[in-house]
Amino acid sequence: MAVLTPIPAPVAAPAQAAAPSASGPACPIQRVAPEGAPGRSGSLWQLGIEAQELTSAIGQLAEQLETDDPEQRALALAELEAALLAEEGNKQALSAKADATCWVIEHLRGQAAYRQQQAKRLSDLARSDAGRADALEESLVFVLTQLQPSATRFSFPNHELSSRKSSAVVIDDEEALDSEWLAVTTTTKPDKAAIKEALKAGRQITGAQLLSRRSWRIH
Repeated sequence: MAVLTPIPAPVAAPAQAAAPSASGPACPIQRVAPEGAPGRSGSLWQLGIEAQELTSAIGQLAEQLETDDPEQRALALAELEAALLAEEGNKQALSAKADATCWVIEHLRGQAAYRQQQAKRLSDLARSDAGRADALEESLVFVLTQLQPSATRFSFPNHELSSRKSSAVVIDDEEALDSEWLAVTTTTKPDKAAIKEALKAGRQITGAQLLSRRSWRIH
C-alpha cells in the first residue's frame, strides 16, 4: 500500500518540519513580525523555515479536529481564528498564515481522495473475495447433497456445514396479480426546482425560502 507523504512545505528549505503530533503544535502560531522587523532575516532560508513551522503548527491543530469532543474542536478552531485575527493590519503575516492553512487544507483533501480510492479498491477486493467464497460454498454443497440427498448437516474434522429451511415468495408476474395482493404506497417530496423558480419570481411560499450562498475553492 502506498504511503502518504507529509504536508509539503510551501517554500523549499534544506530540512523538513517535524511531523505533527496529537499533543499540540510544536511551535505556536505566533504573530509574524513584519518584513524588516528585528528577528526576521527575510532570506529564503528563514522564510522557508517560518513557512514550514506555520504549516506544521496548523497541521497539528487540524489533528485536534479528529476528536469527538465538540469543546476541543471549538478550541482548536478558535486558536486558528485568533492567530489569523491577530494579524489585522499586518497583510504579509496574515497572507503567510492563510497560505499555510491552505497548504494543510489541500493536503487533507488530497489524503481524503487517496483514502476514498483505497476504500473503493478494498471494497472491490472484498466483493471479489465474497463472490469466490460463495461460489466455492455452492459447489461444495452441490456435491455433498448429490452424494447424500437427505442430509441436512455435514461434519468434518474442523468444520461443520449445517442448513435450515426457510420459505420466500417469488413474484413471477406482478401484472398478473389481483389488486387485493397489491400494496399501495404514496410518497411525496418538495419540488425544489419549481419552488426555486417561484421564489425567484417574487412569490411568497409558506414553509420555504430562497437562500443565497457563496462557495469558496482553493486553487
